[in-house]
Amino acid sequence: MSSRQEKGRATSVAFQETLWLALDALRAHKLRSFLTLLGVILAVFTLVLVISTVEGMNGYVAEKIANLGAGVFAVDRFGVITSFEEFIKARKRPPIKLEHYELLRDTMTLSQKVAGVAFTRQDVRYGNDLIEEVRVIGATPDYADMRNFTVGQGRYMNETDDEHRSPVCFIGPDLVAKFFPTVDPLGKTIRVGPQVYEIIGVGKVQGSVLGQSQDSYVQIPLGTFLKTFFRPDDSVLIFVKARNAEMVDATQDEARMIMRSRRHLQYNDPDNFAFVGSSTITGLWEEISGNIFRIAVGLTSVFMVVGGIVIMNIMLASVTERTREIGIRKSLGARRKHIVMQFLVESAIMAAAGGAVGIFVAAGLGMLVTATTGFPILTPLWAVLTALTLSTTVGLFFGIYPAVRASRLDPIEALRAEV
Repeated sequence: MSSRQEKGRATSVAFQETLWLALDALRAHKLRSFLTLLGVILAVFTLVLVISTVEGMNGYVAEKIANLGAGVFAVDRFGVITSFEEFIKARKRPPIKLEHYELLRDTMTLSQKVAGVAFTRQDVRYGNDLIEEVRVIGATPDYADMRNFTVGQGRYMNETDDEHRSPVCFIGPDLVAKFFPTVDPLGKTIRVGPQVYEIIGVGKVQGSVLGQSQDSYVQIPLGTFLKTFFRPDDSVLIFVKARNAEMVDATQDEARMIMRSRRHLQYNDPDNFAFVGSSTITGLWEEISGNIFRIAVGLTSVFMVVGGIVIMNIMLASVTERTREIGIRKSLGARRKHIVMQFLVESAIMAAAGGAVGIFVAAGLGMLVTATTGFPILTPLWAVLTALTLSTTVGLFFGIYPAVRASRLDPIEALRAEV
């Protein structure tokens, strides 16, 4: 066996012995070790839980909230509001009316489809049964295709229904489950607010978004809605679908030009309407999640520093308690590097154990929340590795001073220490 192999084997044996000594020290003082690691546990728990929440929400926002469809954007009175000042300014904008929808529908050349929609909430009755505050949607026929409403039974509203302001409706599965659990709902009539509507179709189940069911709705023709529920200050939301995803910007520019011309805005006047697209919602979420992540990093840093200082103090106390042990090891031939390695490994293992506990608690809480509420929390592997690396690094860094101090003890003086 070569001298290099012998040296490597000796180093491996020394490290294994150091590792067992460190684990024995942790087992001997379980409560002290836990209290020592509380800061590291909180730091890793916060970091992993925030990363898991953001990671889960990224896909959820893209799939459920920001999914307007390929090449689809909305023309809205308010748009995405991120401050009270923006809300005050947006309130001063004139509402978007049916005429704006008709103008875009009839004059746009780059769009594939244009749909108008308006919303309110009303109580819905069938016989003696009542559902309060149901989402009532007034929509044009193209709305179903642009917003992925799939017909489960019957049919969707058509141009004739809209032009004649027919008293017909397309309802969600939640209303069927409440009003018609054992009978065919088609042809039945329900009372929505003050009016009665005939059911012509039922949508397929869409599930929920952030705990709110997407299947509790009544859709009626937009013309019927405007006649019954529309108030002077209400606004129509206009969905525009470009011919393809690459033409969204050009289509949006065309819609902007038409709207500004109709509203007689000067070239230097700001838009008194807004555009909302998938990128707008995704960008808002990225800004929110970025702020959340920065706060989490700040809290993690504070917890890590506090935890590291506590680890250093405990390791200094451990050096004092084990002075005689250090003296015996040195008298038997242990070198300074062996003493340094012993205390560094002990400090690193202690911090890594705290990191593992924090990861376990965060991942467990995430799975519990997902299982009970459906709120998506996913713990990626890179977050686990990052947390373990960070906690181990903190243990190594704050264990340097106690380890060096232990290695510098004079063996003769150390052996004289009281047990």
